[in-house]
Amino acid sequence: QETGQELVIATTRPETMFADQAIFVHPDDERYKDIVGLHAINPANGQALPIMADDYIDMSFGTAVMKCTPAHDPNDFALAKKYGLDMPICMNDDGTMNEMCGKYAGMDRFECRKELVRDFEAAGVVDHIDEHLHQVGHSERTGVIVEPYLSKQWFVKMKPLAQAVLKNQQIPDQKISFVPERFEHTFTQWLENIEDWCISRQLWWGHRIPAWTNEKTGELYVGTSAPEGSDWKQDEDVLDTWFSSALWPFSTFGWPDMTADLARYYPTDTLVTGYDIIFFWVARMAFQARYCTDNRPFRDVLIHGLIRDKQGRKMSKSLGNGVDPMDVIAEKGADALRFFLTTNSAPGMDLRYDETKVDAAWNFINKIWNASRYVLMQLEPETEYAIDPASLSASDQWIMDRFNRVLAEVEKNMDSFEFGIAGNAVQDFVWNDFCSWYIELSKTDKSRNTSAVLLEVLKKSLLLLSPYMPFVTDTIWEALPSTEGSINVAQWPEPFDFVSDPQLEKEMDLVIQIVQAVRELKSEYRMKPSAPIVITVTDETGEPVTLSQKAATALEGLCHAQLADRKPEGESVSRTLGTSVLSAALSDLVNVEEEKARLEKEVTRLQKEILRGEKMLSNPGFTGKAPASKVEAEKEKLVKYQTEFALVNKQLNDIDKIQSKK
Repeated sequence: QETGQELVIATTRPETMFADQAIFVHPDDERYKDIVGLHAINPANGQALPIMADDYIDMSFGTAVMKCTPAHDPNDFALAKKYGLDMPICMNDDGTMNEMCGKYAGMDRFECRKELVRDFEAAGVVDHIDEHLHQVGHSERTGVIVEPYLSKQWFVKMKPLAQAVLKNQQIPDQKISFVPERFEHTFTQWLENIEDWCISRQLWWGHRIPAWTNEKTGELYVGTSAPEGSDWKQDEDVLDTWFSSALWPFSTFGWPDMTADLARYYPTDTLVTGYDIIFFWVARMAFQARYCTDNRPFRDVLIHGLIRDKQGRKMSKSLGNGVDPMDVIAEKGADALRFFLTTNSAPGMDLRYDETKVDAAWNFINKIWNASRYVLMQLEPETEYAIDPASLSASDQWIMDRFNRVLAEVEKNMDSFEFGIAGNAVQDFVWNDFCSWYIELSKTDKSRNTSAVLLEVLKKSLLLLSPYMPFVTDTIWEALPSTEGSINVAQWPEPFDFVSDPQLEKEMDLVIQIVQAVRELKSEYRMKPSAPIVITVTDETGEPVTLSQKAATALEGLCHAQLADRKPEGESVSRTLGTSVLSAALSDLVNVEEEKARLEKEVTRLQKEILRGEKMLSNPGFTGKAPASKVEAEKEKLVKYQTEFALVNKQLNDIDKIQSKK
């Protein structure tokens, strides 16, 4: 006004100009240094606005001149507090313009915007209008643009509450421990930089603010119940959801009364939650519990990650990459989804949703189901089964010792919240040790004691699996004899109480290695699985290994192999078993004449395939024009044929050696 200079100011909300209180520029901006302290005329209402300087202004953005509307913008509000500016409101709380706006009073805010811009254009004060993409908050329920608006709200003074929590974080038996530990820094950092908390919300449901205003005198009363008299009106706002939910750890046990549940269960043991609500929920439970109960709400906080899509992206509506867990449950079951989630994650780490891994979990559950059916088939109706420690076979002792080891591993990892490691350990035991080996071993020993061990190992395994797959384990549990009630209230399993024989267990580990090697040999040399075979196993010194009668019986039952006490005569085939070597006479593995004819025929076939592949891959017309996937497939086939050719040639050479010695 004093110089006649025009200032160009950009705004996306011209309807709020009726509440403008100042113009701001940067104190170092040479363009405007001479006008700081002067005034500018607001074209919306003709008022003179002081021109002020503050380093909040970005000199590189737009014209670097900003209007300040304290009641309608949070950043402007902060500037107004700093400089003591007035904070008038130019809108009603229904989104219409109020009496400050002159002829625009009563108009909807957006209608006012249109009319005001038309009037500005007519007055010649519009420099230009640009399309401008910017973030505007919208109501999730109504889709309406959220209007920043100065209003009276209820606040909690946070500094004293935060300091009480931070103080107790230095006391070992009072602090809240985080897993992983790094999230404690997130927790304490937020408390150290705390701001007062607005706890009132304009919603239709929730805990109503416990405050009453006297409609005659204006007196304000805060309490747990309304004051006496008929002129009191309760505040219509409700408490912030996080305020209400922060009461959960103690209010659910009957607080403020000292109930038996509160005395027994509070503070609670562990909170399991995501890292994205450490501020919103964990910290608020901490300071509300400290204030209301003078205690921590829980001892430990286990932080889990977020579930992302297979490409590692956060699931969102806009990307359309969300997975509805109810759809997965309907198709594959809750247990399969639960097992996938718990065994593919680590504390504090995000995990990627992978349908193939959910399928793998389903396959594991199917394996447990079939194993349970087998065990039930071995049991006679109305018969009590108890393990006789004096009658344990080698395989019985082996599986019981294996269970004791996995139980210790599971307990160790669960105590440190490594549920994924614990779950994978149980899966490995159940799938490999129990289903793949012990059940097979049990088929060679139909004694009642073996049935008792089968039943007891299954029961204890189900108890370990119950936290990961509660539904299928409960169904199987209730079908087993000598079980009462649901598995979900059963006692955690105890280790097997028996005198372990380390030598026998070592022998059984060797037996399993031998069985695997013998089965591979029989498959390689086209022998029937039931065909008998004589083998020799030598230790690292070259001396033949012997087995106890119990271990030898298990070996014979699983692969029809007999262990000789001397090396085979003539040409032999060998396999390495750790520090030991298994050998078998080649003449026992094959019918020499038939096998030689078969191998010679196979050599001819493979030579043709190799020649064809090499010719194709050396042809530029193919490698240069064919799809890359096709070329790669041909390369893989060539490598496969070359590997098979080398193996068949070796087998032919072995047969030639046998014939030459005859």
